[in-house]
Amino acid sequence: MEAHAKHSQSGSEAPAKPRGVELNGINSIDAREHRGQPRELFWPWFAANISVLGVSYGSFLLGFGISFWQATIVGAVGIVLSFLLCGFIALSGKRGHAPTMTLSRAAFGTNGNRLPSAVSWLLTVGWETVLASLAVLATATVFTELGLGGGLPVKIAALVLVAALIVGGGIIGFDFIMKLQMWITVITGVLTIVFMILVIDKIDFATLAALPAGSTPQFIGGLVFMMTGFGLGWVNAAGDYSRYLPRQASSPAVVLWTTFGASLGPIILLIFGLLLAGSSADLSTSIASDPIGALTTLLPAWFLIPFALVAVLGLIGGAVLDIYSSGLALLSVGLKAPRFVAASIDGVLMVAGSIYIVFFAGDFLGPFQGFLITLGVPVAAWCGIFLADLLLRRKGYAAKELFQTTGRYGNVRLVPVILLLLGTAVGWGLVTNSSAAWLSWQGYLLGAFGGREGDWAYANLGVLAALLLGFLGYLLFGRAAVRRQEALPLSEQDQLVPEPEL
Repeated sequence: MEAHAKHSQSGSEAPAKPRGVELNGINSIDAREHRGQPRELFWPWFAANISVLGVSYGSFLLGFGISFWQATIVGAVGIVLSFLLCGFIALSGKRGHAPTMTLSRAAFGTNGNRLPSAVSWLLTVGWETVLASLAVLATATVFTELGLGGGLPVKIAALVLVAALIVGGGIIGFDFIMKLQMWITVITGVLTIVFMILVIDKIDFATLAALPAGSTPQFIGGLVFMMTGFGLGWVNAAGDYSRYLPRQASSPAVVLWTTFGASLGPIILLIFGLLLAGSSADLSTSIASDPIGALTTLLPAWFLIPFALVAVLGLIGGAVLDIYSSGLALLSVGLKAPRFVAASIDGVLMVAGSIYIVFFAGDFLGPFQGFLITLGVPVAAWCGIFLADLLLRRKGYAAKELFQTTGRYGNVRLVPVILLLLGTAVGWGLVTNSSAAWLSWQGYLLGAFGGREGDWAYANLGVLAALLLGFLGYLLFGRAAVRRQEALPLSEQDQLVPEPEL
């Protein structure tokens, strides 16, 4: 990294950095550091989503009471559509050369953006904690299957190793992560193919064909769950990995490689997971409590160690991107510190959360679904607002003014803040999570759809409602503000050639 890299909101020169550690934070990347090609986006997005957790989603999805073919359609559509949103948002990184939640200030205002940044931070910290916990549980299960014991000492050792890899990657930063993800892609890709070959004989097509079809509410509920479990969990970070690209990089290629890289692995793994879970009710039940470890019961002993490697590396691949982006989100909330310090703070929280999940929590699936849907609602509302802002914005971003409360983007912009709060309130009123008691207050608007026990109660309509409210509301009420912003002249440094991005 160049010695002139900046790490603070003020844009001051960075001090001498530790060897290899990225000091760029939420600042706009200097033109001298722009590099790479859109096709390089394939590696981080594929590696972050090739985890064998994708196989477990087959069981989660069939839990909505839909057939194999319905689940296949729902899964593929939900994965591609949600990651297509990531592809569009990745364009903002190329256009503004700053993290996603920094560029979100153009819509919300410099301080108004603290609200969605806080939600983004919670989501990414939650995800990295879930992935780290699953890596530890998978390791313990493999040791148990090998007869070596998977008790307290193994779990502690696994947690230390997993946390070191995740936090270390988050601290070192962008260049290390891009290289790490390429190797994770290759290793996990090959070993995942071997895993599929070894367990393919467990598939029972007669049992699959007998699975009954679900109703429309169940179908839609599965679709929304897949969107929140995949692309909607990444939209708030989608521009973080395209921000180093040069301005002349192809916009269609950015969308293509982000969407393709992120979707390819999950679609394959999901379909295979549907084949396995649909063939065995016992396996499907086991996955609910130990999503990765349950799969080890299908494998011969000699492949358990390679399976542990593919499982842990795949989960680490996703968690490394999460801790990197959670650090950037924490800076956007207002923390005054270098990026690697923010990543270290998130690492401590990740370890604390993992300790709770691994050593104290008795159930995984219930809290996991509650976490996805509850935070998925405000993130969906933010996503709609951000996409609408990106669609309306034709001249890029004035980088310096993203850090000025008196600049064109202002301090707090009420329209997007109100839309975010409204979308969240409506969204939470249209979702329900019976498996998580602490979320029993949700669903207060479901009376019009048959109540909390009606057919539509678990369709998770609130996520879609929040997304549409944010998008359509900002297109209607935010257009004039964007026009006023773009009527002001850009400095020579910030001037961009208008292009039809979406």
